[in-house]
Amino acid sequence: MLRAALVRATLGLMTENPVVLLRAHAKHAPWNARGLAAHASALAGAAGVRPTSAVARAAPSARSVRFYVSIGLLDRPEGAGTAATYGYKHLLQLLAIKVRQREGQTLDVIKAEMRDVTGDALERRVATALAASLGAIAPAAGVSEDTGDAPAWRRLVVADGIEVHVRTDSPAARDDALVAIRESVRSALARHDAS
Repeated sequence: MLRAALVRATLGLMTENPVVLLRAHAKHAPWNARGLAAHASALAGAAGVRPTSAVARAAPSARSVRFYVSIGLLDRPEGAGTAATYGYKHLLQLLAIKVRQREGQTLDVIKAEMRDVTGDALERRVATALAASLGAIAPAAGVSEDTGDAPAWRRLVVADGIEVHVRTDSPAARDDALVAIRESVRSALARHDAS
């Protein structure tokens, strides 16, 4: 048992750790404001993050990203205007804003809290809040393998009512490929919902 855990840790497959799963999203950076909003929308939507305030939007938009930067809720991006790019920390900040809005907090309260939170604490807080939707590789959280004489398949739950099936002998059945597939579909869904 311990040996299997060490092997998974060595291979970087500790999918039960939501921080590790959240960090996998860093490889999608950098984003422009629209891409950042779409990526955050996909993650927040899959986790069922919905603000309690009628004023706050469930899915952030590029406009809300720029607004959050202007009021100091998000760090300034690299570059300016259409060349502005946002990284992993911006994703964490945007997700933290949506999580706290779900909990009923105002932007003023969130801004005060964000000043005192380090990057690691912010990452842990967001990963814990989104843990259920980040666990796409663990069988209990959305991926399972069929057994029997027929070809084996991996079942990947993307969102409520949406699944992707990948045959285990396909190169796309690798854990990193499954995460990329899931996030691509979620981003596409978020773009469709935003339009």
